[in-house]
Amino acid sequence: MSDATRQSAEGSPPEARSQGAAPFGASAPLRVLASAAAEEWIARLSARHGPLMFHQSGGCCDGSAPICFTRGEFRTGAQDVLLGHVAGDTPVWIGAAQFEYWRHTQVTIDVVPGRGAGMSLEAPEGVRFIVRSRVFDDAEAAALEALGDPPRGDG
Repeated sequence: MSDATRQSAEGSPPEARSQGAAPFGASAPLRVLASAAAEEWIARLSARHGPLMFHQSGGCCDGSAPICFTRGEFRTGAQDVLLGHVAGDTPVWIGAAQFEYWRHTQVTIDVVPGRGAGMSLEAPEGVRFIVRSRVFDDAEAAALEALGDPPRGDG
């Protein structure tokens, strides 16, 4: 287990990495980040399976754990919201209903030891992706509000 995975498993805040700038040079925070440990696992899984994507459903399939798919294996629609990208170009989607509950939070995808959801690519590896979150402060929330809602999937 890497130091970053061990720290995350022990409850210490994961080291989250920024994934690019906010759109149009705005000072709004990113809606989604990935810990260093999660980025390592995304790289491993990408090398084995090709480009990846995440979907955060909000209830089914192992609670509300992020599910890691080969990109295109999960078809997004009008009821899916693109939170952003992690580990370079890995898109992170969330169900629209779940987004309404979480729109005030920044989500960090992390990884911890344990069994993942059966459909998620990391499931047989002895680790599972999880989400950690923090509430945006008033200035961050206002900056995000000014940008409008994130894009939705095709539908």
